[in-house]
Amino acid sequence: MTTAIPASPSRMPVAVIGAGAIGKMHIERILNHGEVSLAAIADPTEAARELAASVGVPWFADPLELVATTAARAAIVATPNATHTAIGIACIERGLPVLVEKPIADTVADAQRLCDAAAAAQVPLLVGHHRRHNPILRRARELVAQGLLGRPVSATAMSTWLKPDDYFNLAWRRQAGGGPVLINMIHDIDLLRFLLGEVVSVQAQTSQAVRGFEVEDTASALLRFECGALATISVSDAAVTPWNWDLAAGEASHYAKQDVDSIFLAGTEASLTLPQLQVWQYRGRRGWHEPLTVERTPLHRGDPYVEQLRHLRAVAEGRETQVCSGVDGLRTLQATLAVHEAARTGTTVQLTRT
Repeated sequence: MTTAIPASPSRMPVAVIGAGAIGKMHIERILNHGEVSLAAIADPTEAARELAASVGVPWFADPLELVATTAARAAIVATPNATHTAIGIACIERGLPVLVEKPIADTVADAQRLCDAAAAAQVPLLVGHHRRHNPILRRARELVAQGLLGRPVSATAMSTWLKPDDYFNLAWRRQAGGGPVLINMIHDIDLLRFLLGEVVSVQAQTSQAVRGFEVEDTASALLRFECGALATISVSDAAVTPWNWDLAAGEASHYAKQDVDSIFLAGTEASLTLPQLQVWQYRGRRGWHEPLTVERTPLHRGDPYVEQLRHLRAVAEGRETQVCSGVDGLRTLQATLAVHEAARTGTTVQLTRT
């Protein structure tokens, strides 16, 4: 951990529940954030107890004990997926605005229970689809909303890379539900929902041919959007490629940034690539024999996790509405789980709005 900013009354205290990889990432950014401070850590491991002691905050083995006694004004839930609903509802019952890591829950039914609890209590519920806070994606959303593409026609998203062998030493990563569909593809589905709107149907195939585990190592999905656009998403954690958002966007320093695009949006007036924000369009006569013009507008890099924390405070204080609400998280989960259902049944899964 880096040296923390000293505590200050002007920084909103936030509790972190779950101190695994993503929880530690949140803790590190909170410690160095100008608008929030770390109130407490809940995680039953000895490593979490030592971490809390090292940064001088209370430690709880039981998340519910933290929720019952905390002086925090918001909470982040970064525990295993199956626990999100129970812990999230406990936070809501305490009146704590809560940011739940993605996926919002294990099932659509549990996600709905969490959303219903937040709505009934009128307590803000946010979901940690952090890419929505990246300035690149914010700019892309502006361009699409301004009509740059004309009518969106198609999208292609790739999340293909090679996870090292020791990544699979943890048993849950070799089992159904622990694969790249729910870990990686879900981000691209949420990104496309953020840009294009709601998904109405899903077709898909999955494969475990490379590693032979119970869990898939590769998947392809075809999504139809309410606007009429079709999107193809490819994901694999067994492929040697640079074509994924994490390597291309440079959000995290532990990935070597690559000068490539991984997402391609096409419309009747122009096309747009991400994360490089290249715009391709005709400036005169239109048609495949005519020259295309390309423009690129590089943006300053921004850490989406830092911006997400700023936004959490603004939402908790009633100054902003959720960029990724509980309902957004639910609909992204619904579309992602439909990938598995479509692959299992060999059918087109129609999504109903919840």
